Amino acid sequence: MSSFPTFLQPQANKWTHKSAKNWAPKFHASIPGFARSPLISLPHLAKELDVASVSVKNESLRLDLPAFKILGASWAIARVYGTKLGIPESELTFKAIKESAQSSGISLLVAATDGNHGRAVARMAKYLGCQAEIFIPFGVSPEAIAAIESEGALIHETNASYDFAVDEARKFTESILGAVLIQDTSWDGYEEIPQWIVEGYQTLCAEIDEQMGSHSVDVVVVPVGVGSLAHAVVAHYRGASRFQPILVSVEPTVAACLLESLHKDVRTSVETSPTIMAGLNCGTPSEAAWPLLRSGISAAVSVKDDACAVSVKELNANGVDSGPCGGATLAGLRVLLSDESARMALGITNQSNVVLINTEGFQANPLPNQFR
Repeated sequence: MSSFPTFLQPQANKWTHKSAKNWAPKFHASIPGFARSPLISLPHLAKELDVASVSVKNESLRLDLPAFKILGASWAIARVYGTKLGIPESELTFKAIKESAQSSGISLLVAATDGNHGRAVARMAKYLGCQAEIFIPFGVSPEAIAAIESEGALIHETNASYDFAVDEARKFTESILGAVLIQDTSWDGYEEIPQWIVEGYQTLCAEIDEQMGSHSVDVVVVPVGVGSLAHAVVAHYRGASRFQPILVSVEPTVAACLLESLHKDVRTSVETSPTIMAGLNCGTPSEAAWPLLRSGISAAVSVKDDACAVSVKELNANGVDSGPCGGATLAGLRVLLSDESARMALGITNQSNVVLINTEGFQANPLPNQFR
């Protein structure tokens, strides 16, 4: 649990980051059935919160999966196969890697997950004709585990923390010839695949910019677990995008490792407790993400389970299929905008256009009975 309140860094939207050409959107467009996810306007929220607009980037049905994670997993796996097969990233297509997958020498894809990432890795393994084995920390719902198993994956339940599950997945992968770890957090010596996952996530940011049309993107609110999606959002909006929005991170109060790290100005681990925001229940920010988050995040807040549950129910009642990780963004926005000094410091006004990133649908992580 973080010992600090809201973090503010108003100068962050002036910071810039240079990045190379991202070929992930081109690859994603080659996947059969791929389509951009909807951007849903909620004018009643804009009126309540005294901003120009509130839009929700709804990732509840991405390639027939109830979360955004397939964007990162698919691109990282494509890069792994492309590297093995000698296919340049600019020429990667789904057809190219599927047709040559059997000659790649890859027999097993491994991941640790709170749910959606593991299911996405398992889905790609099924597409490419190899096995997937997924390590699960404590607190993951039986429904989420069953969904991963439905993709044909073998499950390892660790009954321990997310960080422990990641370490178990790493050691397991190292012991098996032909196995590849597809993990969305990084550490010394394991940076390349997490970076490819981040590149894959940036497809949804490029879609937001297109979908906003002539309107500016002024505030983007992103949920944070290890920080890979936030890494993607910062990389895009501090580099590739024509917009320079305020970027707001949201975490569970019981797992606010980024909030703690930003206040201490050093990457910090925290002890975590179970939360309905299971996909955000991570105790250490990604090593690769930290430098960009440190410089590019404008504000960080944490939210409690009860506030998140209220937001989930409200989003669902207004036509947005949201689970707790996605609902956290609305709860976090309310926390931030209830503080007039924070609004003023960040320059959020009644002319600001806000985008919430809803990372998952309700079926991916339903509310426990006591919150329904």
